[in-house]
This record gives sequence, C-alpha cells and structure tokens, in this order.
Amino acid sequence: MHLFKSVVSLCTVVAATACGGVEEQGGLATRESALVSGTSQGCTFTASVVTRPGPFPYIYDVKVTREASNTCPWGEGTVVVGSATGGSPTPWLAANELGVAVSYTYRTGGPSSQNLGLKHVAPDTLAIVRSRGLTVNALGKAIYSGSLSIETDGTTLTVTGTKDAPLYGETGSGNSYVATFQDFFTSETEPSIVAF
Repeated sequence: MHLFKSVVSLCTVVAATACGGVEEQGGLATRESALVSGTSQGCTFTASVVTRPGPFPYIYDVKVTREASNTCPWGEGTVVVGSATGGSPTPWLAANELGVAVSYTYRTGGPSSQNLGLKHVAPDTLAIVRSRGLTVNALGKAIYSGSLSIETDGTTLTVTGTKDAPLYGETGSGNSYVATFQDFFTSETEPSIVAF
C-alpha cells in the first residue's frame, strides 16, 4: 500500500509538471502581484493574456481592454498590443491623462531570449502610438520583469525589473535595471537604462 501511494504521488507531480501546473502556479502568483490596471481620461484599462486556440507551441496575445462605464466617454474596446510564443507573458500597466503604457515579457519561440515589449496606447482610439522594447544581448537569456510607474511630473515613465544578462544600451552592471523614458507619451526620446 505504501508503494502504491508513492507511485500515485509521483504520477501526480509528473502530470502537474507536464501540464504546466507547477510552473503555472508561479506564473499566476507573479501575474497577480503585477499592476495590470489603470485609469486614463475617466476610463479603466486592464492588461491581460489570452491563449490563442491552436496546436503547440502556444501563442499568447497580450491585450488591453477599455471598460465601459459612466465616466468613460468611449465604449468598451480591446486591442492586442503584442504576442509571445512558447511561454506565457507577464503584463504590467500604468496610465494617466496622457495615455496608457503597457509592458510585457515575451519570447518568439525556440531558444530565443525573453525580452520586454513596451507600448503607448491612446485612450480614445486604442491605437498604438509608440512601440518600444528592451532586449538582452545574449541568446537564451531573459528579462524577467518590467513593472511600470509614472513619475510625479506626469510625463516620465519608469520601467524597473530584473534580468540575467546585460541590456542593449545599459550603463552599469547587475541583475536589476531601471529604464527611464523622459516624455514617454509625447516624444520618441530613447530611454536611459541603468543596471545595478
């Protein structure tokens, strides 16, 4: 009987790992701790990840949804801001009256590195106004996170996170980084990226 229980327990762990159960729990915990909603011009915006139907390897779409409400002058709407292959991305969102910023981790499949996408979404039209990203300069390495905050001046966007390789354009060194985008919503100014 003891041997039978051990075999059942082993099979349960193997099945959960094969189906992504153990990894998904970690991903879910990370996703819940990420800030994925914000308000711009009276509307609430939320970032989410949706798996496309189809065969393996799975493709995941990162979507931003505008909720309908009494304070929002526009109706409900959704826009796909990016996608990933072979691993579910983690999104972050920040918003103010100038716009909506969303970041997300992504892979393009195979042994590709995991990078960070960054988009500026217009609150009214849901058009992607600016598309920028951060990338590691080594194959198979990763940017693990990219949380967003808008500074008190209302125009500077800060991206903070962790990584396991240098980013293109960074100064300093270390596994953490801060990327500062001056006038993110109104210009194409390149970021200042500092690793520590």
